[in-house]
Amino acid sequence: MLINLKTINVGPMDAMEFEFGNRLNLLKGDNGLGKSFLLDLAWWALTRQWPAEINPILTSGMKALPTNKEKEATIVFTISSKTKKKLAYESKFNRKQQAWTGKSGRPANPGLVMYAQSDGSFSIWDPARNYWKKKGSIDVQERQPAYIFSPSEVWNGLQNEDGTVLCNGLIRDWASWQKEGKTKFKNLVAVLKDLSPSPDERLEPGELTRINLDDVRDMPTLKTQYGQDVPIVHASSGVRRIVALAYFLVWAWHEHFGASKLLGDKTTNQVIFLVDEIEAHLHPKWQRTVTQALLKVLKGLIKSPSTQVVMATHSPLIMASVEPLFEKEKDAWFDFDYDSSQQRSRNRHVVLTKREFEKHGTYTNWLMSEAFDLTSDRSMETEQLIEEASQLLEKSNVTNSEVRKMYEKLVKELSPKDSFLFRWRGICEKKGLLKK
Repeated sequence: MLINLKTINVGPMDAMEFEFGNRLNLLKGDNGLGKSFLLDLAWWALTRQWPAEINPILTSGMKALPTNKEKEATIVFTISSKTKKKLAYESKFNRKQQAWTGKSGRPANPGLVMYAQSDGSFSIWDPARNYWKKKGSIDVQERQPAYIFSPSEVWNGLQNEDGTVLCNGLIRDWASWQKEGKTKFKNLVAVLKDLSPSPDERLEPGELTRINLDDVRDMPTLKTQYGQDVPIVHASSGVRRIVALAYFLVWAWHEHFGASKLLGDKTTNQVIFLVDEIEAHLHPKWQRTVTQALLKVLKGLIKSPSTQVVMATHSPLIMASVEPLFEKEKDAWFDFDYDSSQQRSRNRHVVLTKREFEKHGTYTNWLMSEAFDLTSDRSMETEQLIEEASQLLEKSNVTNSEVRKMYEKLVKELSPKDSFLFRWRGICEKKGLLKK
């Protein structure tokens, strides 16, 4: 598991330090402040590989570089191996080699590591299949360093440079598993069920089909509430996101199980799951259930699992949904934000805060909490109109005509049941304003 991570002169902050919870970690902050960057760092710390270095097709997961090229850059992290032993590493950036240097040899085994990126890419590091050894002072790569899938390769398969097939891809594997009808397909069906947004909107495989004359593949389908089986390549973005997530959970675990059996090793019970924008493309009702469902799925696939999830999110519904399961002894949430004392500065500093998790009840309250820093859950135009209406009542010489015009604007823009409209009109009537 990932215990802590420290950086100097890397990323948006001069220095940052994380102490991770050993189960659920939530990363929240505005765009561009470092959430995805932290996930890339976490992946590298656990696997010692940058995703885009292994698969150049990727447009994300690039190698981290020093912020100030004239200064030394350092990454320090501590992980716990499968033996629960804590191991600390320090890596510095070598400018001549343009590489991060550190201890050679195979990384300590943190368990199965999976990384779901927001653009649909997936990365998997398997301790039974992705490793290397040290001969003298040289690292000798014996196996594939990791399995890094671009969005297209998720569906169509992954090949090595020499043409070796590393993964058949979601479409072919699903069809093959469904024809066999054995454990893999049963697990896929169970995972899809658990990740469904609700019992009456269950993700359930339909019959295999062909989508055109030029594609000879048997195409998986999903049953729909309107009685049709829809090919998964024609499903919505949200459904395809969850389907891909389900597939990789099943594929990664079964591949690990098979490789461990072949090597005569025990399967790991440690899983680290890095997820960027888990809510991407998902309907609000799905956002309310996906985090709990993900933890449930991991527990169901793996015997006696030790699971750590690091999840970046922009969704107040995600934050509200974890309230029933958040435990401060196991979980943590981190807030990326600008230094509030530099609001007028053109060169503001990004700061990281590990916050105490407080329940806010509703997604609206979360929107207006320190997590999202909004002053209202309304549109910007409506918020400005309400501010103008409030200021109007503070004027000492306000006229009935001014109040009447403002009231007409409010009636036009707000719902007849809006609480502000009721309060504002009531104040006006008490002051003797808003006369016909």
